[in-house]
Amino acid sequence: MGAYDELRDRLTAAASDVELKRLVVGLTTNVSVRVGERDILVEIEDFGIRVKEAGSGASAKIVLGASEAVWANVLQTPPPATFHSFTAFQLANPEFVVEGEPIDIARARPALERLFEKTVRADIMAAPAVERDLALVAGRYKRLDVGGERHDVYFEESGEGTPILFLHTAGADGRQFLAQLSDVSLAKSYRLIAVDLPFHGRSMPPLTWDGSSYKLTAETYLNWCTAILEQLVGEKAIVAGGSMGAAMAVVLAAERPSLLKGIVAIEPPFQSKGRRNPYQNNANVHGALHNASYVRGLMSPMSPEASRRRASWIYSQGAPGIYPGDLAFYSDEFDGAVTAPKIDGKSTPTVLLSGDYDYSATPADGAKLAALIPHSSHLTMPGLGHFPMCEHPDYFRTYFTRALDFIQERAG
Repeated sequence: MGAYDELRDRLTAAASDVELKRLVVGLTTNVSVRVGERDILVEIEDFGIRVKEAGSGASAKIVLGASEAVWANVLQTPPPATFHSFTAFQLANPEFVVEGEPIDIARARPALERLFEKTVRADIMAAPAVERDLALVAGRYKRLDVGGERHDVYFEESGEGTPILFLHTAGADGRQFLAQLSDVSLAKSYRLIAVDLPFHGRSMPPLTWDGSSYKLTAETYLNWCTAILEQLVGEKAIVAGGSMGAAMAVVLAAERPSLLKGIVAIEPPFQSKGRRNPYQNNANVHGALHNASYVRGLMSPMSPEASRRRASWIYSQGAPGIYPGDLAFYSDEFDGAVTAPKIDGKSTPTVLLSGDYDYSATPADGAKLAALIPHSSHLTMPGLGHFPMCEHPDYFRTYFTRALDFIQERAG
């Protein structure tokens, strides 16, 4: 069977997916999936999704095109990185052409992301079973003074021992680290702490906020984390951050090393330009649907579907403007070429963890950072995406514990 016929059959099967039907309520559009010079037409009208052959040059609001050879990569089991999701096709793979009005693409993104998620095939990576108990995790608030401004920060905590402070990704909250906080074995040796930054999750904006647009700067973020480490954690800690949190872990190692025992930067960027999108906060686009699908494309098809769904669910609950506001720091301001050389990797043990399905912070980015930090360690995690701690926590655990052992050996 050729690529055209196989892709048509897979798209037809994917069109009956129950989750896809939830994501297209109120949407009317059509998409031409172009394979060489032949088209497969996907028609979406509210709950109805139809896939049919359309010959050549089909008229559609959105065109997604590539050669037969390129589509053959998508049809592999598993597909290579950047051949695994619609948003990867659009943002990270120049072998695809995506045409259409940007607002039409934004509105259709949740449907197209899920459609291709169900079209690609991959085996879930096996991992040793991990004993977890959510009853270990307790949540409460801590009042922090940050430069004279009061912040009531929500955090969850478990275990005892060396503190690990978890910093969540842009637009998310501390729930991303529930698998680590509930890890029975980790909790025997570590005091595990996950915070919701101000404006995120259960940490409300301060009462002094005037309702204007939220924009995170490196200075603000550094001040928040300094206050959290000094006033909430209260002793030297390992900081383990994901994505935006990884960038801040690098900043903390450069600017506040006296507060740290070491850092684990999970999916660290080097210079992650282009992550902001004008439809992440736009009155004409359903932000909860759009942003959840925007990040879903960063995950690995080899991670369990249920875990990927939960990881994106957190993004569907972020307040308007918070995700793009965070990206002002992550995508626009952070520069690993400037920050990484300031780190003394010998006195602040540094581990960088990179999943090879992550096109936002690639293994090549992690390697470039590591080259600028003497005595650091960089591990590539085959088969993992941008949210390894929650998209496949059992598989991620092996790399995370290796990182902790590296830090403890050098800090001890």
